Amino acid sequence: MASQVAAQEPGQPARQAPTETRARFLPGVTMLTVGIVCLLAAIGLILVASHSSGAVVIVVVIFAILLFFVGGFIFRGLTPVAPGRARVVQLFGKYRGTIRESGLQWVNPLTERIVVSTRIRNQESAQAKVNDADGNPIEIAAVIVWQVRDTASAIYAVDEYNRFVAIQTETAVRHIASSYPYDSRGTGALSLRDNADEITQKLSDELSVRVRSAGVDIIESRLTRLSYAPEIAQAMLRQQQASAVVGARARIVEGAVGMVQMALRRLEEESVVELDEERKAAMVSNLLVVLCSEQATQQVVNTGSLYQ
Repeated sequence: MASQVAAQEPGQPARQAPTETRARFLPGVTMLTVGIVCLLAAIGLILVASHSSGAVVIVVVIFAILLFFVGGFIFRGLTPVAPGRARVVQLFGKYRGTIRESGLQWVNPLTERIVVSTRIRNQESAQAKVNDADGNPIEIAAVIVWQVRDTASAIYAVDEYNRFVAIQTETAVRHIASSYPYDSRGTGALSLRDNADEITQKLSDELSVRVRSAGVDIIESRLTRLSYAPEIAQAMLRQQQASAVVGARARIVEGAVGMVQMALRRLEEESVVELDEERKAAMVSNLLVVLCSEQATQQVVNTGSLYQ
C-alpha cells in the first residue's frame, strides 16, 4: 500500500495517510463473456449428465458445479464505474488502489469496492453570527465549490469527508469574519464589505489548507450573505447615513468654493465691476448660501446700488 507522511499543519499531529494509486483490474465485458460461457458450459454438462449413467454422471456433475462456482465468482467481480465516480478497492482492510476508468471493469471478487464521487460539488455554509475585528456582531455565510482529488485520503484520512468539509467550511468562515472589520470607514484597511475579492481569496486559501488532509481541492469560494446583526443594524445604518451625508457635504462645499473663486476671478479679469474687500466677502457669503443650501433660495432684485 502506497503511503506518505501528510503535511503537518499547525495544531495537527503528523500522521501516515494513504495516497491514491491505480488499482489492478481487467476489462469487464471480457470477463462477463467468460462468466456466461462458464454458466452455459455448466448447463450443458448437466444436460449431458441427465442422459448418462454410472461414474460418468458423478464426474460430469462435479465439473458442472465447479463451472457454476467459477461463473458466479466471475460475476461477483464485475464492477460498473459511472462517469464522475470512482471505486476505492479494499482487500481484507488494505487499500489496493482506485478505479477511475468509467465502464464495466473486473476486480478480485473478494475485494470491497467503495464508491467515491469525483464530481464538482457546491457546499453552502450555515448562516453564522460572529463578531468582526471591531467587535460588531455580523451575520455571514459562504458557498464553496470543491472536488475530491485523492480518493484514498478522502476515505481513510478522515471520517465522513462530506461532513469534514462542511465543518471546516464553517470554521474558516468564522475565522475570516472575526479577522477583518465589516467596514473600513474610509481608513483603506482590508474589510469584509469593501474587499470582497481579497476576502474570498483568503477564505479559499485557508480552507484549502484545512481540507488538504482529506484529499479535497477548493475550486472557488464566495460570500453569499454579509450584514450586521439585527440588534445593531439600525444603529450602523444611521452611522453609514451620517458618513454619507458628511461626505456629500464636503463635496458640495468643495465645489461651491471652486465656483466662487472662478466667479471672482472672471469678474476681475473682465473688469465687470470693482469690489472692495467688504463687498467681496458679502458676495462670497451669498454665493455659498445659494450653492450649499439644500432648499431653493428666493431671488431678490437690487434696484439700488451695491451700498444700498
